[in-house]
Amino acid sequence: MKTALTIAGSDSSGGAGIQADIKTMTMNGVFAMSAITALTAQNTMGVTGIMDVPPEFLGQQIDAVFTDIRPDAVKIGMVSSEPLIRKIGEKLREYQAENIVLDPVMVATSGSRLMAGDAVETLKRELMPLALLVTPNIPEAEVLSGLKIMCEADMEAAAGIISRTYHCAVLCKGGHSVSDANDLLYADGDCRWFYGKRIDNPNTHGTGCTLSSAIAANLAKGYDLPTSVKRAKDYISGALSAMLDLGKGSGPMNHGFSLQGVFAEEADC
Repeated sequence: MKTALTIAGSDSSGGAGIQADIKTMTMNGVFAMSAITALTAQNTMGVTGIMDVPPEFLGQQIDAVFTDIRPDAVKIGMVSSEPLIRKIGEKLREYQAENIVLDPVMVATSGSRLMAGDAVETLKRELMPLALLVTPNIPEAEVLSGLKIMCEADMEAAAGIISRTYHCAVLCKGGHSVSDANDLLYADGDCRWFYGKRIDNPNTHGTGCTLSSAIAANLAKGYDLPTSVKRAKDYISGALSAMLDLGKGSGPMNHGFSLQGVFAEEADC
């Protein structure tokens, strides 16, 4: 069985972060492992607290995984501080990790900020050059490229800047646009669009975690990058279409990868 490691924060509501990643990787047929960067107190309506783990302890978690069950792919999610980012970069270089998918989580779907401003520059320097693929949404792509994104041509320009600057492929996610859910894969100078119909579902908490984890799982299984993206996008679209709603709050209440029971019969294991 192929293996994948998620390096990310814990979500106490089970909707995003480590919990989402493990569910998604399992549903996509790989053995999931984790290294936790932070504990968060959060639910679908917001984040009320973040407690980072000590960098040395994060390093010990990564050591424990790589020295026993080497991952075939690595997904990096929420990392909120510079010391943690530097520790991840150090360890991934030490173990020459492969198939790294970096989800540059800066702001939660609920709007809560998850990364300190100075940590963004460290992320650019330490982790982006290690990644096979970076998966920013439109606001994150604007930060990473320095461009304002208003249309598909802007997405292509921003993805090109990010790819050339950091020598990685870029999946610019269109979910924050007004009219569609089209994603752009920019790799080796070529653009490839993955078109999707916007699903009228308020339960979108953690969809970015789900997508990047599904891509990592498919890379671990040996699929090439475009195929991994296509399979991951199909997976999350199917999950969102199931329309399961678990919450009782006033905000968005759930999201696709909490539909594991509903969607299990279509999993490729």
